[in-house]
Amino acid sequence: MTTIPTDPTDGTPAEYESDTGAEFELESIVVRYETRADRCTVYPRERSEAEVLTAWLTADVDAFVLLEEMW
Repeated sequence: MTTIPTDPTDGTPAEYESDTGAEFELESIVVRYETRADRCTVYPRERSEAEVLTAWLTADVDAFVLLEEMW
């Protein structure tokens, strides 16, 4: 297993706005496996460890697309 830190957009952190209007940046980590699908975890950047533990999403890496590819 290899862990490779990545950003959601070509090395530039993306800024998003939450339902509460608060702005935040997302970071992601891709874990590559030899015998199963690679997994990507997305979490808010610059948050406390406790906040990150409750605000993350993990899925197979092929479930994610760049925002530019959606339009």
